[in-house]
Amino acid sequence: MMANSNPIGFFDSGIGGTSIWKEVTSLLPKERTIYLSDSKNAPYGDRPTDEIIALAIKNTEFLLEKNCKLIVVACNTATTNAITYLRNTYTVPFIGIEPAIKPAALKTRTNKIGILATKGTLNSALFEKTSSTIKQHIHIKETIGKGLVPLIEAGKIASKEMQTLLASYITPMLEENIDCLVLGCTHYPYLIPYIKKIAGNRLTIIDSGQAVAKQTKVVLTKHECISDTASNAQYHFYINSKKTVLENILKGQDKIKITEQDF
Repeated sequence: MMANSNPIGFFDSGIGGTSIWKEVTSLLPKERTIYLSDSKNAPYGDRPTDEIIALAIKNTEFLLEKNCKLIVVACNTATTNAITYLRNTYTVPFIGIEPAIKPAALKTRTNKIGILATKGTLNSALFEKTSSTIKQHIHIKETIGKGLVPLIEAGKIASKEMQTLLASYITPMLEENIDCLVLGCTHYPYLIPYIKKIAGNRLTIIDSGQAVAKQTKVVLTKHECISDTASNAQYHFYINSKKTVLENILKGQDKIKITEQDF
C-alpha cells in the first residue's frame, strides 16, 4: 500500500461531493485530500451507464496520477453505475455512496420512506439490488430530483426557482405519509434547510455522509495507511468550470487551494 502521507481522492460530477468531503475531513483531520469536481459534465444522473463509467474511469485516472491512496466516489450515480467496474479494474480501495435505504427502513414508523435521487441512481442495478432487501411491508416512494443538481451547480440553492421545484418533489411524498426521506445524491444535503421549511418536523432526513466517513476510516485502518502527521492536512480542489460556486460552498474552510483546470 502507498505511504500513509498520500492523499485521499474524491470525485463527483460537481460540488455535491463536498458534503461527503466535509464529513471525511471532520473525522480524519490529519489527512490530505484531492477533490475533483467534474462540473462541466454535471449532472451524471441523466447519462447512460456507459458514459458514467467512462467519466468515472477518467476521474479515477486523474486521482491516481496524484498518488491517491484511496478514492471516495462521492457521487451516488457514479457509485451505483460504475463502482463495480472500478473495483474490478484498479487495486486502490474505493469507497462508494449509496442511498441509505436500510437505515431509513429501521427508523420509519409509518412504514413509508421517500427517496429523492437522480434518474441514474434509481435506475441502476445496484440500487435495485439494495432496495430489494427491504422488507416487503415497507413502501418506498422513489422521486427523481430532476433539475435540482443544475440549480445547485449554478449557485441557486436559495432561489425561488429551487423552492418551487423542491416543493413539487417533497409535497407529494408527504401526502403519501412518508416519515423518512433518504437523500440519494451528494448534492442534496445542501437542500436540507429548505426541505425542513417544506416538511417541518414531519421527516427524518437521512444522508450517507457520516457513514461514508466511518467506512473510509475503517478501510484506511485496514490497509494501515492513516496519516499520523497533524501538520499534514491540506485540501486541493480541481474543477473544470468556474470556481465561484465551489468557493462559496467551501467558505470558511482552512488549508484549501482551488485550481481551475480542464480535464
